[in-house]
Amino acid sequence: MLRFESVTHVFPDGTRANHKIAFDVPRGQFCVLLGPSGAGKSTLLNTVNGLILPTEGKVVLDGEPVTSSNLAEIRRRIGMIHQQLHLVPRLSVLHNVLSGLLPVTPTWKAMLKLFPIDQQRRACQLLEEVEMEEKQLYRRASELSGGQQQRVAIARAFINDPDVVLADEPVASLDPTVSRHVLRLLRAASRQRDTTVLCSLHQVEFAIEFADRIVAFRSGEVVFDDLPSALTSDVLQHIYGGQEGDLVGAETLVEPKAEDKARANGRVPTPAE
Repeated sequence: MLRFESVTHVFPDGTRANHKIAFDVPRGQFCVLLGPSGAGKSTLLNTVNGLILPTEGKVVLDGEPVTSSNLAEIRRRIGMIHQQLHLVPRLSVLHNVLSGLLPVTPTWKAMLKLFPIDQQRRACQLLEEVEMEEKQLYRRASELSGGQQQRVAIARAFINDPDVVLADEPVASLDPTVSRHVLRLLRAASRQRDTTVLCSLHQVEFAIEFADRIVAFRSGEVVFDDLPSALTSDVLQHIYGGQEGDLVGAETLVEPKAEDKARANGRVPTPAE
C-alpha cells in the first residue's frame, strides 16, 4: 500500500505545491490524479520516488517511509513513465527496456550491455505484451512513432517487477486514438501483475474511462476522491474553476464496472464479478 500522510511541499521561492495531502492507494489500484496545470500532481508523484522530499509529512510504501537514507532501495520498487519518456534515442528498443534494470545492475555490465538472457527474455515478453513486434526489437528508439515510444516506456517501467508505477502525463503528446490505446496497455500491464499505478492526466475523458479511482487537485489540495461515476459536471467546475479547456470529456461519464468498483475499494474482485 502507498500512503500519503499529511504531505506538504513548499518550494524555496515560497510556492506551495502540495498542502496536507492524505490518502492511501491500495495494491493493484489504477489511481488517476486529475486537475489543472499547476495543481500539484507532478510534485506529488515526485515525492513517491524521492525526487522531491516533502517539507512536512511523509510518503510511506508498505510501511516504510521514503527518506533520503533509503532512496536507492525505494527506487528499486518503483517504475516511472515520464512525460518526456527519457528513452535513449540511439539505443535499440530492447536495450531501452533493459535500461530499466539499471538500479539493480552493476554499471560496468550495463555499459557493456551484458544483461543475462533471462532478463532479455523478460524484456521481449513485456514488449510483446505492449504489442511491439519482434522485428522492432533492434530498431533505434529515435526511429519509432510517439505511440511506439510510449509502449517502450511502459515495458521499461515494468521490467523490474515494481510495486508501484508512476506515470506523469503519459499521453500528453499523443492523439486521442493512440492515447486511448496506450492507456489500455498500461492498465492491462497493471492488472496482470497487480501493480499499483499512480497516473496524472490532463484529459478528463481518459480519467473517467480508465481509472479505478480519481483523486483531483486544485491549488495543491485534494478536492475530490471517489469513483469516476461521481465526477459530475458540478464537481468538475469545482476542480477546474471554469477552465473550459480542461472540461473536455465531461459528457462521457460512465458507471464503473464491478471490477473497477472492487479495485477502487482496495479489493481484488473474484472471477464471478
